[in-house]
Amino acid sequence: MQPDQLPILSQIARLEQMRESRLLVFAASHLESELLPRLYEECRNMGHVPRLDVLLHSRGGVINDARRIALLLRQFCDHLGFIVPYHCASSATLLTLAGDEIIAGDLALFSPIDPLMFGGAGGAEGAMSCQDIRRFGDVCMDWFGMPSDQARQQALSLMCDNIFPPTLTAFYRSTQEVQHIGEELLAFQLPRQDSANRLRIVQHLMFGYHSHNYAITGAELQELGLRIRRQPEVEAAAWEISRVLQSRIGGAQRSSEDDPWWDALCASREGAWLRQHRPDGLSARWYAAALSA
Repeated sequence: MQPDQLPILSQIARLEQMRESRLLVFAASHLESELLPRLYEECRNMGHVPRLDVLLHSRGGVINDARRIALLLRQFCDHLGFIVPYHCASSATLLTLAGDEIIAGDLALFSPIDPLMFGGAGGAEGAMSCQDIRRFGDVCMDWFGMPSDQARQQALSLMCDNIFPPTLTAFYRSTQEVQHIGEELLAFQLPRQDSANRLRIVQHLMFGYHSHNYAITGAELQELGLRIRRQPEVEAAAWEISRVLQSRIGGAQRSSEDDPWWDALCASREGAWLRQHRPDGLSARWYAAALSA
């Protein structure tokens, strides 16, 4: 399975001209540490630049790896912008906090950054958010009319009976870690804001929504205090690239569950690399892809 030509070269050139920057197109079904070597090679080939824009397309991934990707990108530029035409969920939303600015199109989809705990046969569908645990006492009070002290005591007892206590503690530590990473990355975007305001923004992104899948718009992030920009011409060119990414990246593009699929892409004006995910469990493999206008 060899990659087809990617018709995004002219749009990359347009975006670089309009933004007076270098553009990196970065798409990943799942943000993870195995993406770092290829991303590092692309950044090295580009060299340190005054302005770097990253057109990001991702549904999320590992929180710590999103942090490491953010720190790598910051190392190779003075000004980092994220261009988000469509999917930018979960840890991808966290990643954008490290940008000096975020260009969010009409269809940009962000989401809360609360950590998830996975377990059971349900996989991702059986994931539990930290909010599912934190708000259990509220359920006891609101739905069953229990006094607050009794509700908290009952919630703690039920949680310890159904979740191994060290697992619950590890989940708590993960929540604290996400908050710390969020504050660390947001300091790049809002360096002049006091730490209390940055903490407010991060905690709202973690705890201010009713579900992990809540679709946050760019306008809502701007209202929250993030540096969201609207640039219609940039968004139009970015959407053309996004259409290509939507048709190439992700397991849903397969004809059969037994087929391999492209799960990540790194591209600049010099060329592109696509990563093939293999259903047999063997290591994913990168392939060079040609760009066309």
